[in-house]
Amino acid sequence: MKLSLNIFRTFFLAVLFSLVLAACASEPNEGGEETEQDTGAEENGGESDSESSNGQDLTIAWSSDVKGIDPQGSNDVPSSNVQHNIFETLVTQDENMDIQPNLATEWEQTEDTTWEFTLREDVTFHDEAEFNAEAVKASFDRIRDEDIGSPRAFLYEMVEEVNVIDDYTVEFVTEFPFAPLPSHLAHNGGGIISPDAIEEDYAAMEEGEDPGSYIDENPAGTGMFKLQEWDSGNKIVLEKNEDYWGENPSLDTVTFQVTPEDLTRVGELETGKSDIIFPVSPSDTSRVDNMENASMYVQKSLSLEYISFNTQKEPFDDKRVRQALSMAVDKDQIVDGIMDGAATKAVAPIGENVFGFSDEVEGLPYDPEQAKELLAEAGYEDGFSTTLWTNDDRERQDIAEVVQQQLKEINVDVEIEVLEWGAYLDSTAEGEHDMFILGWSTVTGDADYGMYPLFHSDNVGEPGNRAFFENDEIDSVLEEARRAGDDAKREELYKEAMELLVEEAPMIYSHHDDYLVGVSDDVEGFWKHPNGIFQLQDVSISE
Repeated sequence: MKLSLNIFRTFFLAVLFSLVLAACASEPNEGGEETEQDTGAEENGGESDSESSNGQDLTIAWSSDVKGIDPQGSNDVPSSNVQHNIFETLVTQDENMDIQPNLATEWEQTEDTTWEFTLREDVTFHDEAEFNAEAVKASFDRIRDEDIGSPRAFLYEMVEEVNVIDDYTVEFVTEFPFAPLPSHLAHNGGGIISPDAIEEDYAAMEEGEDPGSYIDENPAGTGMFKLQEWDSGNKIVLEKNEDYWGENPSLDTVTFQVTPEDLTRVGELETGKSDIIFPVSPSDTSRVDNMENASMYVQKSLSLEYISFNTQKEPFDDKRVRQALSMAVDKDQIVDGIMDGAATKAVAPIGENVFGFSDEVEGLPYDPEQAKELLAEAGYEDGFSTTLWTNDDRERQDIAEVVQQQLKEINVDVEIEVLEWGAYLDSTAEGEHDMFILGWSTVTGDADYGMYPLFHSDNVGEPGNRAFFENDEIDSVLEEARRAGDDAKREELYKEAMELLVEEAPMIYSHHDDYLVGVSDDVEGFWKHPNGIFQLQDVSISE
């Protein structure tokens, strides 16, 4: 039978999707996506080229550069924001997380483990290659290719086959019934790449190049924008795809400008040099809201901010030590003091707006005295010394300092190290850290994505499990949950997984951020998806 477009449950409270103009913040994340932003330049003020040409040129100033443009080559939110505009997915999720058509016009679950998708017939890639079922198969075969080593391969590891039925019909066969498949196909990792670009990328690999080297420089998707320029570390400029199959955007170009300093971004918004800035520090929201030419845009998110341990290193290989440090951190001080209330305390990896969350699960309490007892029991009565890494983000650095002070109360001496974003991701993926601060965005709205990449032993390192956490019981529960056939069973299993992860404490589950965006009053039609992706389709700039 044909699936209704609204058959997939809405995982969010109605308030989650109110497009509120108020005050709040966010920063680079993994996941999707995200955790979590977790670049380009053409000015829109003063004597800029964009004004002189009277074009619709949007400048977004944000804190971090992208890691890559290949949608299968990275799993951070900044990269996803750029990739989203170049590469399109078969289906997409609206602001209510309902599945909607995109490159596929309709779909049908023909058997428990078989899905069939009907494709659009009026689409071409930026390099003029034809979009069809063969192109879809080529993209999903590539992301599942072990030689590519995609950090997003876990999204589709349940897919056994992608079969071409005819030119515009493609079939996905999964190893087991997997209810969240459409949500996974909506993830940016499922962006369809030109088969010609894929062929060229494989050819480059044969010449000794890294996977994705060709696609990063020559990204060819079907999206409404295509790459104009990438000045690594400085900016990425996208230009309108004049041959786009859908409704063309009003914008001629979008520049993602790397501006690491919070106050510099605020100043650029105030002077009109930038049209959108992200993130806005909670301490700067009142300044933005009081601007004559701009205001705050606030969106609830699917993100988790966490402080992770390297569970393969002493003393963090001892659960009691991890519990002790978790119980020594006062999350209220972080949420109220640093985030200025623009966040919600986290109990476990997922929040109440994600399918699979249970409000019956209690987190570890703030209890420094019990923390000291646990350390003594683990053989660290006199404490120990360690390092805490963060990237160059103001809130994360502030959190690091608060955690440093709080852990000193239980005789744990913490040295803070600040790393550049790209080096930060690489080093934590290699397990070179003791402790680090990062974020994860559960972009699918389903607990499978909020737990399986972060905690399953198959995903240690770059895919998400930077805690290098390995636990057979949790592996088993997460595997059973993604195979369960009905929602009630899945909810029961994810409750169990939450309880186990609170007990094992591979990380300190700090808080769920609000997205805090500064937006010029001249910008119309902008909104930010709860998964962290800027929505630019309907954006225009008033004269």
